[in-house]
Amino acid sequence: MMLKKQTVWLLTMLSLVVVLSVYYITAEPTNNNNLANVDVSKEEKADSKKVTEKEKSSDTKNTTITDAKNEVFEEIRLQMQDERSKKLEQLEEVAGSTDLSAEERSEAKDEMNRLQKIAEKEAFIENLIIQTLGYEDALVQADESEVLVTVKGEEPSKAKANEIIKIVKKEMGNSSVTVAFQSENETK
Repeated sequence: MMLKKQTVWLLTMLSLVVVLSVYYITAEPTNNNNLANVDVSKEEKADSKKVTEKEKSSDTKNTTITDAKNEVFEEIRLQMQDERSKKLEQLEEVAGSTDLSAEERSEAKDEMNRLQKIAEKEAFIENLIIQTLGYEDALVQADESEVLVTVKGEEPSKAKANEIIKIVKKEMGNSSVTVAFQSENETK
């Protein structure tokens, strides 16, 4: 029984590492405007200092908004992961129980495999959408018969939505797919 809890813990930690890795890989690098020019006159320094301060304040605002949007996607992913981990733990207890019939334990194991496959497919589809279609971030939430895809980046278009639906249907099979767009200037 202890080995199974360790396995769930390991899978949870590995999936967290994957999510964080994807986040850091897809996150935009921050600009460092603290570079100094050595041979600049006092007037040029004053002018460039004013411009740099304005750029820094606008960069800070944009970064804060972008970080807040990224945090929303990450928060949803973590909530989904927590719910699945709890469900997997419950199913693991059922599968390891000697009081239940073999059929009930087998069903619990099948459900565990199904949940893990869904999580893998969601992560794969998110990466596929980001890589092939060039969106900043994508969030895929799959239920038994319904898939909700939220993408962040470009302006919404029917052609892009159709491409996303084709990708999801290819990977998930016959599911109802809903695509939502979150543009750059939206704030939540």
